[in-house]
Amino acid sequence: MITGVTVSNDMLICPPRVPDSPQKLYTKIVFHDYDGRMETSTTGFIVESLTRAIVEHRLLPGTKLAEQKLADHFGVSRTLVRQALFQLSQNRLIRLEPARGAFVAAPSVQEARQVFAVRRMLEAEMVRAFLAQSTPAKIRALKAHVAAEKKAMEGNDVGQRTELLGDFHVRMAELMGNDVLAQLLGELISRCALITLMYQSTTAAEHSHEEHAAIVAALAAGDAAQAVRLMQQHLDNVEAGLTFDRDLPTNDLSMALSSVSP
Repeated sequence: MITGVTVSNDMLICPPRVPDSPQKLYTKIVFHDYDGRMETSTTGFIVESLTRAIVEHRLLPGTKLAEQKLADHFGVSRTLVRQALFQLSQNRLIRLEPARGAFVAAPSVQEARQVFAVRRMLEAEMVRAFLAQSTPAKIRALKAHVAAEKKAMEGNDVGQRTELLGDFHVRMAELMGNDVLAQLLGELISRCALITLMYQSTTAAEHSHEEHAAIVAALAAGDAAQAVRLMQQHLDNVEAGLTFDRDLPTNDLSMALSSVSP
């Protein structure tokens, strides 16, 4: 048993996909589009699977990602695994160390604070821009997303809850039609998932959901100042829930995959 980590009987690296939804899941935002060839689509699948495992806290910061073990697990060549690891390193989800290999990233305290600072700047302006082009249909879409969050929490669906809570922010950018902003937020939110795991966030999912609902209510009322204030307060609350003096959790890929069938 891994201390501090819940390992279910589900596939750790390749969990069952949640039902398709109208929006992209935020963990997909970090991927490039592939041309449909077998090799690139396989690489994309590995990237997506590892991203989901990291974002959903099934792979811990500092975990070594051995190429051969991953190749055996996915039934592919080490070349494809290496391509996937390179893509993940570009998105700062893993780090590549010469002569040592690949490891799940372990953001420093300084990096953690910088990520939240950037999110506050981006998302405050996003709220203003969203309201400038808001429509009843867009508000309904956000309300539907918040309702999906609530349903996932009531059903104790931890995986879907985690994705939906992060995807709320990306969904706003998508509704604005701003793909660049959606991609940037997707990358930042994926890094935030590592940060909250490393520093043991005490922010309850219910609180984040309630804050999302309040933001949508302010947007529906057309109150830009209130919506911006609530968004910044929401991000402040998440950051305030971090404890930066905790030891880094550790994990081992062999242990993580020990109960998983390739």
